[in-house]
Amino acid sequence: MTQAHKDALALGREEGRAVRRYLEALDAHKPKRGRKRGTESIQRQLEEIDARLETSDPLMRVHLVQERMDLLSELASGDAQVDLVELEEAFVRAAKSYSERKGISYAAWREAGVEASVLRAAGLRRAKG
Repeated sequence: MTQAHKDALALGREEGRAVRRYLEALDAHKPKRGRKRGTESIQRQLEEIDARLETSDPLMRVHLVQERMDLLSELASGDAQVDLVELEEAFVRAAKSYSERKGISYAAWREAGVEASVLRAAGLRRAKG
């Protein structure tokens, strides 16, 4: 395998990682239906669960423990800030050549949730037809 081939493979892996990370971040941060639950609301629910755990039967206890774990996870994910700007910049650098190599259309990117302005910045345009 030539060095050029190795370099091309490495570039492809790097572009694939940039695209995957950006799409995963978009998916994780897309708006959810309904009102956003606040930290105070989650804390209040955790306190209610802790109080109910003391008097619950074993089956209810396991449900409450799971609910508490879900709420704690929600709290933790709310605190974790993803640098979408950095991920978007990496996506913009990789998207055009990745799209050409993999045959991914502008419409497919849009349906996946990528904003038109991001695709424009990447040099991707809508197909005329």
